[in-house]
Amino acid sequence: MAPALMRLVLALAVVSCCAAGQPGGRVDLWPMPASVTRGARTLYVARDLRLSTAGTGYKDGKAILADAFRRMVAVIQLDHAINGSYHGLPVLAGVNVAVRSPDDELKFGVDESYKLTVPATGNPIYARIEAQTVFGALHALETFSQLCYFDFVLGVTGLHWAPWTIVDKPRFPYRGLLIDTARHYLPVPVIISVIDSMVYSKLNVLHWHIVDEQSFPLEIPSYPKLSNGAYSYSEKYTINDAIHIVQYAEKRGVNVLAEIDVPGHAGSWGVGYPSLWPSATCQQPLDVSNDFTFKVIDGILSDFSKVFKFKFVHLGGDEVDTSCWTTTPRIKSWCWFNMV
Repeated sequence: MAPALMRLVLALAVVSCCAAGQPGGRVDLWPMPASVTRGARTLYVARDLRLSTAGTGYKDGKAILADAFRRMVAVIQLDHAINGSYHGLPVLAGVNVAVRSPDDELKFGVDESYKLTVPATGNPIYARIEAQTVFGALHALETFSQLCYFDFVLGVTGLHWAPWTIVDKPRFPYRGLLIDTARHYLPVPVIISVIDSMVYSKLNVLHWHIVDEQSFPLEIPSYPKLSNGAYSYSEKYTINDAIHIVQYAEKRGVNVLAEIDVPGHAGSWGVGYPSLWPSATCQQPLDVSNDFTFKVIDGILSDFSKVFKFKFVHLGGDEVDTSCWTTTPRIKSWCWFNMV
């Protein structure tokens, strides 16, 4: 499941990247920017492509921009040995990035727009990125990488059809991809790879369906026995794992939306705390007549708030089979009294 998921997302990005660099072919950028104009000149990307931040109001204290630039360079070099001669070739020396806002907090609805220009001439020739926030600049770097290709004849990285002017912004503030680690445990490195693949397609929300009836893989400090409901002792995520995933995603412009399901799809909760079940033989939905149930939910959400910084959390609420409530006398009475 995980390899198939990554192959799908990567295929969309990589095929488009390769097509963008085809000499004489059409330009396929993914996703297609709002506005694109191009020329007819070929440039060659310097082996030591430089990042310039002259004219920016952004200090990059978290190295979000610097790290993204290094990743972009690694992508355009495609692991090839850049050993050709640049003698007599028009060379793109670097990329100047001007970010207007000093704020690097990843909020829902943050401005992700950008303008990318690649001139055909200059001394030296620098591409320029203008963005309101660093997260718009990240998208511009991704777009720039899709303009580049490796020239197997010359042994250098090329860029066709300069000058370029690309103006872009997302159509939707929420562009998500869902992973389900309750039904199919994904090791942390796999989740990290999924986040990397999301960046290629400019997706910005990782919807992490963490818990379901099949397993409860995340450690919850307030109620540590909940993770007894994991598939196995080794198929768990620590709080530090979750923090690492959130921070890794944030530096790439991706929010992490955490999901637990209540009151249905919660059979795994009772492995560690059986009193959350209506009974030993009727294990879900959660026992709503038990005050402890609400204390556990409160503890989970409290712990979530310390890890997941996105403004939203998903509580499921779907497919609630109430047969265990209607056949368990104390819960049936509670539901009648509370008009549920």
